Amino acid sequence: MPVYKRILLKLSGESLMGAQKYGLDTAVLNSYATQIKAVVDSGVQVGIVIGGGNIFRGLSGVKKGFDRVKGDQMGMLATVINSLALQTALEGEGAKAKVLTSIRMEPIGELYSKAKALELMAGGCVVIIAGGTGNPYFTTDTASALRGVEIEAEVLLKGTRVDGVYTADPEKDPTATKFSTITFDEVYDRKLKVMDLTAFTMCKENDLPIVVFDMDTPGNLCKIVDGESIGTVVKNA
Repeated sequence: MPVYKRILLKLSGESLMGAQKYGLDTAVLNSYATQIKAVVDSGVQVGIVIGGGNIFRGLSGVKKGFDRVKGDQMGMLATVINSLALQTALEGEGAKAKVLTSIRMEPIGELYSKAKALELMAGGCVVIIAGGTGNPYFTTDTASALRGVEIEAEVLLKGTRVDGVYTADPEKDPTATKFSTITFDEVYDRKLKVMDLTAFTMCKENDLPIVVFDMDTPGNLCKIVDGESIGTVVKNA
C-alpha cells in the first residue's frame, strides 16, 4: 500500500545518457518508464521534472561565450526534448502521459497550470512538466521544488546515480558515510550538496521533504513509494 498519494519526481538529464557521453539511452528511458508506470498503477499521482544536461546546460554555454539568458533558454528547450522522450517511453509501456510546458509551445505541449496538472494526475496521467521555471537563472532543481510545492506533492523524490546523501562525495572519498535521514539545517551546516540553494530553501520553507535515491536500480522507486527506507530523507526537524 503506497504511503504517498502524490509525488514530484526529479530526474537529471545526465542520467538519461546511460553509458553514453551525450543524448538519450533508450534502455534507461524504458527502465524509468517501467518503474514510473508501476507506481502509477499502484494509485500514486506522479508529476515529473527532468533536467537537460545530457543535451545542453546553460551555465556550460556561458563558459563558451553564450549570453546567460540565451544559454538558459537553450537549456529549457533541452528539458522539453527529454520530456517528450520520456512521454514516448511511458506511452510505450501503456501508461498515460502528458507534457506540460512552462512556456507556450503548442502543439508540443500544453501550457502548464496547477489546475491542469491536478486534473490530469487525478485521471491517472503522468504529468511531465518541461521547460524549467520558464525563466533564466533558475535551475531544474528549483523548477522541481516549485512544481512540487504547487501541485501539493507530499514528497520530492530526487532520482540520481548516487544512493543518498553522504558526508562527502562517495566517488572521491571512500570513507564517506551515508545518512538515512538528515535535516535541512544539518545539510546547510555541513555544506552538503543536495540541490541548489534556491530549490533547497523552497523545500525547507514549504515543509516539502526530499528523498535522494538511486533511480538506476530498478524497483527503488516503488520501494520508496511503499515506505521502504531507500536513499536519504531530508526534512525539517
